[in-house]
Amino acid sequence: MNYNQDYTKMNIAIPKFIRNLFPNIVWSIKPIPDKKTLYLTFDDGPIPVITKWVLDTLKEHNAKATFFCIAKNIELHPEIYKEIIEQGHSIGNHTYSHIKGWGTSSKEYINDVTLAEQYIESNLFRPPYARSTHEQIRELSKKYHIILWSILSRDYSRHISPKGCAQNVVNNLSDGAIVVFHDSKKAFNNLQYALVKTLEAAKDQGYECRRIELKDKI
Repeated sequence: MNYNQDYTKMNIAIPKFIRNLFPNIVWSIKPIPDKKTLYLTFDDGPIPVITKWVLDTLKEHNAKATFFCIAKNIELHPEIYKEIIEQGHSIGNHTYSHIKGWGTSSKEYINDVTLAEQYIESNLFRPPYARSTHEQIRELSKKYHIILWSILSRDYSRHISPKGCAQNVVNNLSDGAIVVFHDSKKAFNNLQYALVKTLEAAKDQGYECRRIELKDKI
């Protein structure tokens, strides 16, 4: 097992023993005493209509989340990005151009992340496709908390139905879990169903949906 592992092809819920192998990666958030917390995250926005729908849905359910944004999309849609922040959600760096770490030199990859910093002020980073080399992770860990997940919705997959996507998440909820969704065109059909079902299940099971806030770095 190494940092070149494709985490998007692993189990919906990442096994604990695998998470323990990679101390430089945040897979879940330490539980808060006397509370049940859930951390919903959204990758690839901001996108017109879709991100706005996500924001409205979160607001309706009194939920906060974390948006890992592509800086190029922020450049195109700054008003949506501003709304994410104004509604009290946290944001993270998801590179400038959604570049893959695999097959890309570390210098080029780091430069793309650095370019995104002109638009995204955050100490959180999530590698696109979860594909980064050991060297890239090591370098970025000096500045960022590298955030992956404990539950993968797979909302982007055309081989999963909206109901199946919702079950991927709802059947694996746990205290401190980080859940991955995508506010993207590719994922929107599944997302519209799965996010609502997730928020309903979270409420029924007593979870509070919070944004990710980690101190230090950068």
